[in-house]
Amino acid sequence: MAKLKFIWSVTNAAGLSLRVYFKQIITLDPAAMLRHSILITYRNFLRYKSSFLINLLGLSTGLACTLLIYLWVADELSVDGFHQKGDQLYQVLGNVQRPNGIKTRESMPARLGESLVEEMPEVEYAVSVNASGEYSGEAIIAYEDKQIKAKGIFASEDYFNVFSYDLIQGNKDQVLADKNGVVISERLAKKVFHTTDNIIGKTLVCNHRVRFEGPFHVSGIFQDTPVNSTCQFDIVFNFKKLLEGDRSADQWNAGPAETYLVLKKGTSIDQFNKKISQYLFSKEPESKATLFVSRYANKYLHGIFENGVQSGGRIEYVWLFSIIAVFILAIACINFVNLSTAQASRKMKEVGIKKAMGVNRNALIFQFLGESTLMAFLSLAVATLLVVLLLPRFNELTNKHLHFILALNPILSIAGIVLLTGIVSGSYPAFYLSGFDPARVLKGKLSTTFGEVWIRKGLVITQFALSVVFIVAFLIVNKQIEFTQTKNLGYEKDNVLIFQRQGRINWDNHDAFMSALKSIPGVVNTSYMFGSILNRDRALHGGFSWEGQPPGVKEMQFPSPEISHDFIETLTIEIKEGRTFSNAYADEESKIVVNEAAVKMMGFSDPVGRIVRDGQQEKQIIGVVEDFQYGSLHHQISPVFFRYSSRGSDVMVKVQSGSEKVTIERLGEVYEKFHPGYPFEFTFLDTDYQQLYDSENKVAVLSKYFAVIAIIISCLGLFGLAAFTAQRRQREIGIRKILGATEAGIVYLLSKDFTKMILIGIAIALPVSYFTALKWLESFAYRIEPEWWVFGGAGVTALLIAWITIGIQTVKTARINPTECILNE
Repeated sequence: MAKLKFIWSVTNAAGLSLRVYFKQIITLDPAAMLRHSILITYRNFLRYKSSFLINLLGLSTGLACTLLIYLWVADELSVDGFHQKGDQLYQVLGNVQRPNGIKTRESMPARLGESLVEEMPEVEYAVSVNASGEYSGEAIIAYEDKQIKAKGIFASEDYFNVFSYDLIQGNKDQVLADKNGVVISERLAKKVFHTTDNIIGKTLVCNHRVRFEGPFHVSGIFQDTPVNSTCQFDIVFNFKKLLEGDRSADQWNAGPAETYLVLKKGTSIDQFNKKISQYLFSKEPESKATLFVSRYANKYLHGIFENGVQSGGRIEYVWLFSIIAVFILAIACINFVNLSTAQASRKMKEVGIKKAMGVNRNALIFQFLGESTLMAFLSLAVATLLVVLLLPRFNELTNKHLHFILALNPILSIAGIVLLTGIVSGSYPAFYLSGFDPARVLKGKLSTTFGEVWIRKGLVITQFALSVVFIVAFLIVNKQIEFTQTKNLGYEKDNVLIFQRQGRINWDNHDAFMSALKSIPGVVNTSYMFGSILNRDRALHGGFSWEGQPPGVKEMQFPSPEISHDFIETLTIEIKEGRTFSNAYADEESKIVVNEAAVKMMGFSDPVGRIVRDGQQEKQIIGVVEDFQYGSLHHQISPVFFRYSSRGSDVMVKVQSGSEKVTIERLGEVYEKFHPGYPFEFTFLDTDYQQLYDSENKVAVLSKYFAVIAIIISCLGLFGLAAFTAQRRQREIGIRKILGATEAGIVYLLSKDFTKMILIGIAIALPVSYFTALKWLESFAYRIEPEWWVFGGAGVTALLIAWITIGIQTVKTARINPTECILNE
């Protein structure tokens, strides 16, 4: 009986223990725990204001940067993604084999789209479009007494069936059926007619600068193109109107169009590419392009092809900024984890008492994760305010039109980021603190573990390694940008004003127009060309041959702009041999001027007077100019063949320094005299040159901000750790001072461990940043060589900033009266 009673007592006690345990789990009240977390957070703020603010500022700053980058990345990924048939929408491209590799081109015959619809059952719709260069649809729109310059495109009939630009008025199957009909945007309709009602059929006079001038009737109105569309336009002309102005453009050997297809669902792209690869050869035996299709949605982010293979584009910047966002958020989270674990001793007794009173570990984990998550959402509130304040400036830097409210549609994504941040930031202290033995805690026998110390040190090392990488990135990018701005390009770009002649140009008065420009006081020289000295692709030309030419070189294309006399003099390109084009000589169109790279390629020791064939026409070399940079420094200096033209729509005017304002006013007067009704729109060559590096300039500016933010967040954490370390070692410091330790010795004692961690972080960061810099610089044909002082300077800068941060706290601690340190002992 005694044994049975004992067994019953043990079983009953065990059952009671299990009931109590499960009751604690079941009766865990999340609402009550949340209230408790809010109360604890508030009390911690009152008691430890500096630590609370450091955590809040560090995390909110990191979240703000992450949110800004998130908005930018989301906008980049959304570009051209609004088309309803985006999954079926493809662009036809062509690979052309050249001796120096495969070149991928967009220009296609105007007939290609219509022919593919007829002969390929996989094609549902096809459209030919032209929106750039000489064939662009830019025109002056006249109605009554209004004249408005509008950006337009040429497009074939099914344009609005292929692309999702919604029509307000008109039938998408009919709006481009008539070659004299135009479809205008809602914005342009309001500018011209002040309304969008009852304007179908009204007549506009459209003056294209090259192709046509005459009346057109409005056949439809479309909603303004979305800001995330790469193609921005206000008027659509029928593609037949382009062909009407140039019948040669309708040949199979011409390429005035970009061709887009809507393929039927289920079409195998690989099979279709094989099917159309030789299609052009069947239409034009002399064609050299192998066709294939690429998704239109990929054009913006993956638009760069190398040797015929898609190899990158703006997607590289999307990945870059995404990685930066992760790094900055990681630095902010490291701060939170570091400070939370370092301050664990403040909560040891609280944990011990709660566990002794029966609170289970799950409740403690919920409490600490609740505190960290609450801090994360509080930081999100502060970060949101920062984003709202900084977004206008961020839009200026990135040339975007980001709207925070509109971007908050993916609420779950943002909430998930914040929740993950809170959990990751608070997980280690939550699981670490909740595992304390209450007896050891209350007896004060709990000591800092080896693992805890090294985790904290590892986080500080990682934090400063990332900060040094940001500093190096800022220095390298800025040095390369400075190099692009200061490198001798082989021509002078300062004080050179450029503009285009607009409207239906009267070429008979071209010489009179140029003479009138040159007679203006303050004008040093004038010239013209077809194309731009900054865009080598517009001037590519093939078919050159010469005596002794290697067989493969005949198929190459070289920059070969058509220029006038005084062009080389206007840009101050140095003449090495012979002469340049001049109106003092006749038959200049049979002459050619080359650069030194062309002479070297042709192997001529005495180039002046030698004959070069341009197709079927013989041209004599009359001069050699010094090599110069045609386009950006992303391209190597290549052979250039200057051809002469008696006219050109792209005008250059070199003005005298100091007289720009008056000279420009006079230039405007002359321009309006020869181009009545057209505004005088100009740019400066040096400004346009800087635009070639627009992406790099943005990276340079943003890297500066991100480097500063990374350093600030890292220093906030370092300051908090230094303050906490000094507080924990206050008794030791007091005893050392009583025993004769100097303030300098105390500062050294408190700083040496942090210095070691920072030096290790720098040592890790420097090789990583070096190889990253080399990888980025590979995109430039002419680039700086990363110098040792850049990396050394980044390391020293990070170390000095860290010392200042630590010094503020350690010097303050070293000056404390030792009696205050041991007063309570």
